[in-house]
Amino acid sequence: MLRIRLQRIGRKKSPTYRVVLSERTKDTQARSLEILGHYNPVVQPKIIELKVDRIKHWLSVGAQPSNTINNLLVNAGVIESDKKKSVTITNKRKTKIDGKKADAEEAKKATEEKAAEPAPADEAPSEDKAEEASVEEALEKKEEEVKEETKEEVVEEKQEEVKEPEPEKAEEENKEETK
Repeated sequence: MLRIRLQRIGRKKSPTYRVVLSERTKDTQARSLEILGHYNPVVQPKIIELKVDRIKHWLSVGAQPSNTINNLLVNAGVIESDKKKSVTITNKRKTKIDGKKADAEEAKKATEEKAAEPAPADEAPSEDKAEEASVEEALEKKEEEVKEETKEEVVEEKQEEVKEPEPEKAEEENKEETK
C-alpha cells in the first residue's frame, strides 16, 4: 500500500521535510517513489510547496496520506475532509486529566452553591461581592495549577522516555566517584 508522508531532511534542530510517496512498510528515510513537495515548519510563515496535480493523482490511484499530511492537505485546500489526530494520549494520561477536570468542576459547583445561598441580613452586600471575587480568583488559580501540572507531567513523561540511563555508564560513574 502506498503512503504519502513526510521525510525529514535538514540540519540538526532545523528540520525541513519532503512530502514523498513511498511504500507503507518501508522506512521513511528509504528511497521514495516520488517527491510530491516540500514543507518547512521553522520559518514564519510556514512554507508548503505541493505538487497538487500529482498528489490528487496518487490519491485517486489509492495512496493514503498520513495523519499529518492529511491535515496539511486540508489546510492547503487540496482535499476536503476532516482533520485527523496525529498525537495520541495514553489511557493512563486520559484518566488523570479527566480526574483533574472533575475536581475542578466540583470546586466550581461548590463555589456556585455558596454564591447561590442567601446571605444573612446583617452582612453587607459589598462583602458578598468580595467573597465572590475571591472565590472566582481561587477557581482561576486552581484551573491554572491544573494546566501547569498537566504540562509538567507531559514534559516529565517525555523526559522519562528519552532518558533511560544505561547500567554500564552508571556503574562507571560510581567507580569514578569512589576513586
